[in-house]
This record gives sequence, C-alpha cells and structure tokens, in this order.
Amino acid sequence: MRSTTLLLLATAIVACTGTKTTTAPAAPASAVPTDAVRELSRMGSDAVLWQNASAEAYWIYKQAYQQALTRMMWNVVERAKAYRDNETRRPMAVIVDIDETVLDNSPYQVETVKSGRTFDQAEWKVWTDKASAKPSPGALEFLLMAKEASCEVFYITNRDVRERASTLKNLADAGFPFADEAHLLLMEGTSDKTERRARVRATHDVVLLVGDQLRDFDERFKDRSVKDGKATVDAMADSLSKYFVLLPNPMYGTYRDAVQGKGTDAEKLQRMQEWFQRNGY
Repeated sequence: MRSTTLLLLATAIVACTGTKTTTAPAAPASAVPTDAVRELSRMGSDAVLWQNASAEAYWIYKQAYQQALTRMMWNVVERAKAYRDNETRRPMAVIVDIDETVLDNSPYQVETVKSGRTFDQAEWKVWTDKASAKPSPGALEFLLMAKEASCEVFYITNRDVRERASTLKNLADAGFPFADEAHLLLMEGTSDKTERRARVRATHDVVLLVGDQLRDFDERFKDRSVKDGKATVDAMADSLSKYFVLLPNPMYGTYRDAVQGKGTDAEKLQRMQEWFQRNGY
C-alpha cells in the first residue's frame, strides 16, 4: 500500500519520461592453492556464509530496497517541482551497481571457499558466463517500480567488457528493466565509475544511486587513510542520506583492499595478520 501511494504521488506530479562473437569461457586456474591462498580464503568464510545464508542479510536487502523506493519517489517529486511550467524536462534515472547490488554472486564466493581459493578472473568469468545469478532480495521489485515511475535504470558495473553478453542475458532472464546495451556501462580500463556516472548525468536527472560500495556513489570513498574512510562519510552524510542507498557486502570490496593492498597472496596475508595484531586490545 505504501509503495502504491508513493507511486501515485510521484506520477500525479510528473511523468519523468526520457527520450524515448561470444568467446568460450577461460579455463579455471588448475594450480594447487598455496597455504597463503587457503588462509585468505578461510578468513573470508564467515562473510560468505553470512551473505549467502543468513536471514539477516536477506532482510537488510529487502529493507534497503524499501528505503530506496521511498527516497526515489520523493526525489522524483522534488526534482519535478524544480522545473518551471514551460521548461523542458530531462528524463530521470536511477543508477545501480550490479554485483551484490542487483545480482547475488554469493554462490561463486561459496565455491572459492570450498576449493580453498581466492578471487580469480578466469574462474569468475566461468561463473558470469552461466548467466544464472539470482536477483538480490528486493532489487527486481524496486527497479520495476522505477520503470513504472518512468525513470530509466542504468547499470554501472566493473564487470569486464568481455562479460557484456552474459551480463545482459542474466539481467534480461531475471526480468530486470532496461537490460540493453544503452543502459549497461561496463568497466573501460578503470574501476573509477566517475566518468560513467557523468555520462548519465549529462542527459538525465539522476534521482538515486544504489550500490554495495561507497565508491558506487563517489570515488572519494576509495581513500581510507583518514579514520578508515569514516571521516569522508561524515563529511558527505547529507548527500549520502538523500541520494544513495548502501547494501551489505562483507565478502569483498574497498574496505578489505585498503588493508590487504596489492601484491602476492603471501604479502596480502601478512598485511591482514599485521592489521589484527595492531587492532586487538
């Protein structure tokens, strides 16, 4: 009932309309995992278990997407009111990440723990080529409501361009709206999504962003040197509260990269161990 009321409110004020060779999967790495790889994999097992199996994760997703719907509707109304009567209105849009935002890849993460491995690009592509990831709880319903409110949906993801066909198939098969090439912006040489977001903003009024990483909102969140990035959160709290909904993902991301850094698995493991030594009581 609340969703229907919000939708009627928004659409009564505005109709935010817009201008209207597959490669074979690479073989998985066959090398036996090293002790460092096994230990890193084991360290992430609780996060994978929680993400894949917990009712808590399930409800946080559902709750977050309920919040996303409310924010989107009010932002649509507010943006529409900002236009003068004779002013041409730009189409409105919602920007979402894909992995652990609208698609659940925890089965891939379960497999890495089961085999004692960490992330591997070739193995990841074997998974994405299946195009079988399920929608994250609440994601499909939210994006269908966005479409019903005449807002376009743009998927900005750091999947590789070689995963375009399988990603579009996965989104389309799951029933997601705007699952086409025009609305899918894959990684183009950099994980920084700033330029891709700017491309959408050049033609659309973006009323909401949704992701599992703070960098899905602003690249400044990559820097975790001051209070692990929490100072940046405090500085941007107002815009985050109005225009961004964050979803849970303890399995991987900037928070962990900031500790592990780059290098060999042994070097990453050493940095993890040093972090725990420094931060215990």
